[in-house]
Amino acid sequence: MPELAIFLAVVFAVNLMPAFGPPTWTIVALYALRGEIGIGVLVVAGALAAAAGRLALAHATRHLGARVLSDRARANLAAARTALERRRRNTAIGLGVFALSPIPSAQLFEAAGLAGLRLLPFTAAFFAGRLVSYAIYAASAKGIAATSVGAAFRRELASPLGIAVQIALLVAVVLLTRIDWARLLDRHSPAHKDADPPAG
Repeated sequence: MPELAIFLAVVFAVNLMPAFGPPTWTIVALYALRGEIGIGVLVVAGALAAAAGRLALAHATRHLGARVLSDRARANLAAARTALERRRRNTAIGLGVFALSPIPSAQLFEAAGLAGLRLLPFTAAFFAGRLVSYAIYAASAKGIAATSVGAAFRRELASPLGIAVQIALLVAVVLLTRIDWARLLDRHSPAHKDADPPAG
Protein backbone atom coordinates (compact mmCIF):
# COMPACT_ATOMS: atom_id res chain seq x y z
CA MET A 1 0.00 0.00 0.00
CA PRO A 2 1.74 3.21 -1.20
CA GLU A 3 -0.08 5.37 1.35
CA LEU A 4 1.18 3.27 4.26
CA ALA A 5 4.70 3.21 2.86
CA ILE A 6 4.72 7.02 2.61
CA PHE A 7 3.38 7.32 6.16
CA LEU A 8 6.08 4.99 7.50
CA ALA A 9 8.81 6.88 5.64
CA VAL A 10 7.61 10.26 6.91
CA VAL A 11 7.33 9.13 10.54
CA PHE A 12 10.73 7.41 10.41
CA ALA A 13 12.39 10.50 8.89
CA VAL A 14 10.81 12.85 11.45
CA ASN A 15 12.04 10.70 14.34
CA LEU A 16 15.49 10.48 12.81
CA MET A 17 15.85 14.26 13.17
CA PRO A 18 18.17 15.21 16.08
CA ALA A 19 16.11 18.29 17.04
CA PHE A 20 13.30 20.62 15.99
CA GLY A 21 11.31 17.91 14.24
CA PRO A 22 7.54 18.27 13.91
CA PRO A 23 5.46 16.35 16.47
CA THR A 24 4.63 12.88 15.17
CA TRP A 25 1.16 12.91 16.71
CA THR A 26 0.09 15.61 14.23
CA ILE A 27 1.12 13.33 11.34
CA VAL A 28 -0.82 10.45 12.88
CA ALA A 29 -3.87 12.67 13.38
CA LEU A 30 -3.76 13.97 9.81
CA TYR A 31 -3.60 10.46 8.37
CA ALA A 32 -6.43 9.37 10.69
CA LEU A 33 -8.54 12.25 9.35
CA ARG A 34 -7.90 11.12 5.77
CA GLY A 35 -9.18 7.66 6.67
CA GLU A 36 -7.15 5.80 4.04
CA ILE A 37 -5.35 3.69 6.66
CA GLY A 38 -7.17 1.87 9.45
CA ILE A 39 -6.64 3.37 12.91
CA GLY A 40 -5.20 0.16 14.34
CA VAL A 41 -2.65 -0.16 11.54
CA LEU A 42 -1.91 3.57 11.74
CA VAL A 43 -1.16 3.44 15.48
CA VAL A 44 1.01 0.31 15.43
CA ALA A 45 2.84 1.28 12.22
CA GLY A 46 3.38 4.83 13.49
CA ALA A 47 4.78 3.64 16.82
CA LEU A 48 7.07 1.13 15.08
CA ALA A 49 8.36 3.69 12.58
CA ALA A 50 8.89 6.30 15.32
CA ALA A 51 10.75 3.79 17.51
CA ALA A 52 12.89 2.69 14.55
CA GLY A 53 13.74 6.30 13.76
CA ARG A 54 14.76 7.05 17.36
CA LEU A 55 16.81 3.86 17.56
CA ALA A 56 18.62 4.76 14.34
CA LEU A 57 19.25 8.27 15.73
CA ALA A 58 20.76 6.81 18.92
CA HIS A 59 23.04 4.47 16.94
CA ALA A 60 24.11 7.30 14.61
CA THR A 61 24.90 9.52 17.59
CA ARG A 62 26.89 6.69 19.21
CA HIS A 63 29.00 6.16 16.07
CA LEU A 64 29.54 9.90 15.63
CA GLY A 65 30.56 10.29 19.26
CA ALA A 66 33.05 7.44 18.99
CA ARG A 67 34.73 9.26 16.12
CA VAL A 68 34.73 12.88 17.30
CA LEU A 69 34.69 12.86 21.11
CA SER A 70 37.90 13.22 23.08
CA ASP A 71 39.17 10.50 25.42
CA ARG A 72 38.13 12.66 28.37
CA ALA A 73 34.56 12.99 27.09
CA ARG A 74 34.34 9.24 26.50
CA ALA A 75 35.60 8.61 30.05
CA ASN A 76 32.94 10.98 31.42
CA LEU A 77 30.23 9.15 29.47
CA ALA A 78 31.50 5.77 30.67
CA ALA A 79 31.22 6.97 34.28
CA ALA A 80 27.68 8.22 33.65
CA ARG A 81 26.74 4.87 32.08
CA THR A 82 28.14 2.94 35.07
CA ALA A 83 26.16 5.11 37.50
CA LEU A 84 22.92 4.63 35.58
CA GLU A 85 23.40 0.88 35.32
CA ARG A 86 23.86 0.68 39.09
CA ARG A 87 20.49 2.35 39.54
CA ARG A 88 18.45 0.16 37.20
CA ARG A 89 15.28 0.47 39.27
CA ASN A 90 15.34 4.28 39.14
CA THR A 91 16.23 4.14 35.47
CA ALA A 92 13.24 1.86 34.80
CA ILE A 93 10.91 4.28 36.61
CA GLY A 94 12.35 7.15 34.61
CA LEU A 95 11.77 5.25 31.37
CA GLY A 96 8.15 4.67 32.34
CA VAL A 97 7.59 8.36 33.02
CA PHE A 98 9.38 9.33 29.83
CA ALA A 99 7.33 6.92 27.74
CA LEU A 100 4.08 8.72 28.50
CA SER A 101 5.41 12.27 28.76
CA PRO A 102 5.29 15.00 26.10
CA ILE A 103 9.00 15.75 26.63
CA PRO A 104 10.95 15.73 23.33
CA SER A 105 12.65 12.35 23.07
CA ALA A 106 15.31 12.96 20.41
CA GLN A 107 17.88 14.33 22.84
CA LEU A 108 17.27 11.50 25.31
CA PHE A 109 18.06 8.96 22.61
CA GLU A 110 21.12 10.98 21.61
CA ALA A 111 22.33 10.97 25.23
CA ALA A 112 21.65 7.24 25.57
CA GLY A 113 23.59 6.59 22.37
CA LEU A 114 26.54 8.70 23.46
CA ALA A 115 26.64 7.09 26.92
CA GLY A 116 26.62 3.61 25.43
CA LEU A 117 23.50 2.56 27.31
CA ARG A 118 21.47 -0.45 26.23
CA LEU A 119 19.09 1.01 23.68
CA LEU A 120 16.41 -1.69 23.56
CA PRO A 121 14.82 -0.71 26.94
CA PHE A 122 14.64 2.92 25.81
CA THR A 123 13.16 1.92 22.48
CA ALA A 124 10.65 -0.48 24.05
CA ALA A 125 9.49 2.19 26.52
CA PHE A 126 9.20 4.71 23.71
CA PHE A 127 7.22 2.27 21.55
CA ALA A 128 4.82 1.42 24.40
CA GLY A 129 4.23 5.06 25.24
CA ARG A 130 3.66 6.03 21.62
CA LEU A 131 1.17 3.19 21.19
CA VAL A 132 -0.93 4.81 23.92
CA SER A 133 -0.56 8.42 22.80
CA TYR A 134 -1.01 7.72 19.08
CA ALA A 135 -4.11 5.64 19.80
CA ILE A 136 -5.62 8.58 21.70
CA TYR A 137 -4.82 11.08 18.95
CA ALA A 138 -5.96 8.79 16.13
CA ALA A 139 -9.23 7.89 17.87
CA SER A 140 -10.04 11.53 18.61
CA ALA A 141 -8.96 12.81 15.20
CA LYS A 142 -12.47 12.50 13.78
CA GLY A 143 -13.61 15.18 16.21
CA ILE A 144 -10.75 17.50 15.27
CA ALA A 145 -10.82 19.69 12.20
CA ALA A 146 -7.90 19.35 9.81
CA THR A 147 -7.28 23.08 10.21
CA SER A 148 -6.90 22.59 13.98
CA VAL A 149 -4.30 19.87 13.47
CA GLY A 150 -2.45 22.06 10.98
CA ALA A 151 -2.49 24.97 13.44
CA ALA A 152 -1.13 22.70 16.18
CA PHE A 153 1.59 21.51 13.79
CA ARG A 154 2.70 25.08 13.06
CA ARG A 155 2.42 26.10 16.73
CA GLU A 156 4.65 23.22 17.84
CA LEU A 157 7.32 24.19 15.32
CA ALA A 158 7.23 27.94 16.03
CA SER A 159 6.53 27.97 19.77
CA PRO A 160 9.23 30.00 21.64
CA LEU A 161 8.84 27.68 24.63
CA GLY A 162 9.18 24.59 22.46
CA ILE A 163 12.28 25.99 20.76
CA ALA A 164 13.77 26.93 24.16
CA VAL A 165 13.15 23.41 25.48
CA GLN A 166 14.83 21.87 22.42
CA ILE A 167 17.87 24.15 22.81
CA ALA A 168 18.08 23.42 26.56
CA LEU A 169 18.00 19.68 25.87
CA LEU A 170 20.73 19.97 23.24
CA VAL A 171 22.88 21.89 25.76
CA ALA A 172 22.19 19.13 28.30
CA VAL A 173 23.49 16.52 25.83
CA VAL A 174 26.70 18.53 25.40
CA LEU A 175 27.08 18.93 29.17
CA LEU A 176 26.69 15.18 29.57
CA THR A 177 30.05 14.77 27.85
CA ARG A 178 31.74 17.63 29.73
CA ILE A 179 30.91 16.77 33.35
CA ASP A 180 33.41 14.63 35.25
CA TRP A 181 30.80 12.13 36.44
CA ALA A 182 33.31 9.86 38.17
CA ARG A 183 34.51 12.67 40.46
CA LEU A 184 31.03 14.12 40.98
CA LEU A 185 29.44 10.80 41.89
CA ASP A 186 32.36 9.77 44.09
CA ARG A 187 32.05 13.04 45.99
CA HIS A 188 28.41 12.30 46.79
CA SER A 189 28.87 8.61 47.60
CA PRO A 190 28.39 7.38 51.19
CA ALA A 191 31.91 5.94 51.22
CA HIS A 192 33.34 9.32 50.33
CA LYS A 193 31.36 11.04 53.06
CA ASP A 194 32.51 8.48 55.63
CA ALA A 195 36.09 9.08 54.61
CA ASP A 196 35.91 12.84 55.19
CA PRO A 197 38.04 13.85 58.22
CA PRO A 198 36.16 15.30 61.20
CA ALA A 199 36.09 19.08 61.47
CA GLY A 200 38.65 20.64 63.83
